Amino acid sequence: MSVKNQIKAELKARNAILVAHYYVSGELQTLAEQTGGIVSDSLEMARFGQNCDADTIIVAGVKFMGQTAKILSPEKTVLVLDNQATCSLDENCPIESFTKFCDQHPNRKVVVYANTSAEVKARADWVVTSGSALKVVQHLHANGEKILWAPDKHLGNYVKHRTDADMLCWQGACVVHERFRADALLAFKNKCPEVCVLVHPESPQEVVNLADVVGSTTALINAVRDRKEQTFVVATDNGIFHKMREVAPHKTLIEAPTVGVGANCESCAHCKWMEMNTLDKCLKVLKTGKNAIHIDESVSKKAQQSIQRLLDFTA
Repeated sequence: MSVKNQIKAELKARNAILVAHYYVSGELQTLAEQTGGIVSDSLEMARFGQNCDADTIIVAGVKFMGQTAKILSPEKTVLVLDNQATCSLDENCPIESFTKFCDQHPNRKVVVYANTSAEVKARADWVVTSGSALKVVQHLHANGEKILWAPDKHLGNYVKHRTDADMLCWQGACVVHERFRADALLAFKNKCPEVCVLVHPESPQEVVNLADVVGSTTALINAVRDRKEQTFVVATDNGIFHKMREVAPHKTLIEAPTVGVGANCESCAHCKWMEMNTLDKCLKVLKTGKNAIHIDESVSKKAQQSIQRLLDFTA
């Protein structure tokens, strides 16, 4: 029996569901959808797990995604495919340093991006996604709130410039998105002016400035599906191409350049931690129950409040 068929059998036998992020391999994304799971961003993965009848949630993504799923479904078993698969944004925002930062600015509302640990989420007033960050900050700004933002400085600066909110930003960055280079992208646009440039707001500001569309993973996928252009340059993790090709198989997709001033690679628009998710590891955790996510109850309850605030706001 193939690995895929073994996974399907194990999922059924254990009343488990597979949820996958847009940045993992296409074969895991396809398998998730074939078995009744979902392919989406991290918060929607967690919400899907919360609302389904499965006893076990298998998360194909990185550790903070497993934690978010566990926060929203504390009564369920949540397994990640590799417990070493992490995120540079999460790693560069340790709770000890972040707590000190927050304590130094007690009059600010703490808004954190979903790419953070359970402990950081628990310290926050709000958890946001790239798709909801603008609306949440606009809401807080309209109510006279000053904001402490973490961890992604590029997404924070993008939101700050769009809203004029008083924002103090933690200086984290995504190792994938920070590699995109504006000089090379501009040269490409000048050579091929008919292309549509899609940029995730975790990218540097000078790259965002060259975009035709700036948005979350879901927004970029929808742009490929809905816009009239036939060729797209995409500045986000290239794992997203699998879903883009599904929704618009006749269109041409090109990775945004990572060459140029300050570059250290030619084509590296893929997260090494997302790449750690494989079919073999999926089968292994299903059979063994390894890599279960455990979160202190007090941390989980506080983090759930900050996430629920967003869910209620966007309902």
